[in-house]
Amino acid sequence: MPELTKMSGAQKAAAFMLAIGDEHGRNIWEGLSEDEIKELSQHMSTLGTVAAADVEELFVEFASKVSTVGNLNGSFDSTERLLAKMLPGDRVQQIMDEIRGPAGRTMWDKLGNVNEVVLASYLKNEYPQTVAVVLQKIKAEHAARVLSVLPEDFSMEVIMRMLRMEAVQKDILDKVEQTLRVEFMNNLARTSRRDSHETIAEIFNFLDRSAESRFLAALEDRNRDSAERIRALMFTFEDLANLDPSGVQTLLRNVDKDKLALAMKGASDTLRDLFFSNMSERAAKILREDMEAMGPVRLRDVDEAQMDMVNKAKDLAEAGEILLSDNKGEDELIY
Repeated sequence: MPELTKMSGAQKAAAFMLAIGDEHGRNIWEGLSEDEIKELSQHMSTLGTVAAADVEELFVEFASKVSTVGNLNGSFDSTERLLAKMLPGDRVQQIMDEIRGPAGRTMWDKLGNVNEVVLASYLKNEYPQTVAVVLQKIKAEHAARVLSVLPEDFSMEVIMRMLRMEAVQKDILDKVEQTLRVEFMNNLARTSRRDSHETIAEIFNFLDRSAESRFLAALEDRNRDSAERIRALMFTFEDLANLDPSGVQTLLRNVDKDKLALAMKGASDTLRDLFFSNMSERAAKILREDMEAMGPVRLRDVDEAQMDMVNKAKDLAEAGEILLSDNKGEDELIY
């Protein structure tokens, strides 16, 4: 039970809004921004019980006196009920999805915090269809790590299920919720309209080079059309060769110099020439010296450095600072 003297300003605001309810609070809620509503709702849902005496003292701070308010119990249910009286249903659901769980994480974010070896050890005993649903819902980078740890035959079965997967039915999501023993979320029945090939391509982007080649080769044996489509959708380190000079220079300014030298160790001559030609003579000389001084390097370290550069390029493209093209189709890809 939080004491008023130990409550933060945000917690006091949450208690105040709970106390005045929907009738008197409607105008206040309508005047808040989306971020303010989310922050206030987060504190309301985790507030717990506030003693009546503290509520009365709180109202004094807000220049209003209340003598008949009983104890308050801030919880997810009470927060959701209050929001439902004032906001559209889809907006309420979005807010509640974000604030449920520790630090507002959804069930899929929670899975993202589970070590890939631990998660893979659990998932390998589940049906491939169940694992396919999980890998589609979690972040691609984490899905790639889990996929790499799973037995190869099992991984390929999961990939095939993901390729064939259409709308995820509610009973399947309920099964995932039950087997993973996590809190049920109202948005579990929502299905993604995203092409399954795009999902696989994004996951494969985070695999190391050997694992990527292994999975693509195995997939070609089973479904050549899907393998070719996934390969075309993937954005790789070598695709950075399609950057214009301005894009290369922008990327160079935002990449750690040690990572750049390591990434260039495994780059093609074409890509090396592109980057060197967009650097000053002195900077290019220093980079070459750094690369030589490294001596032999592990392929895994090179892959990680190259992936860091690809991710940085995608971030810059999303911010509108560079334009990315994979040169595999007529249209440019904007991330």
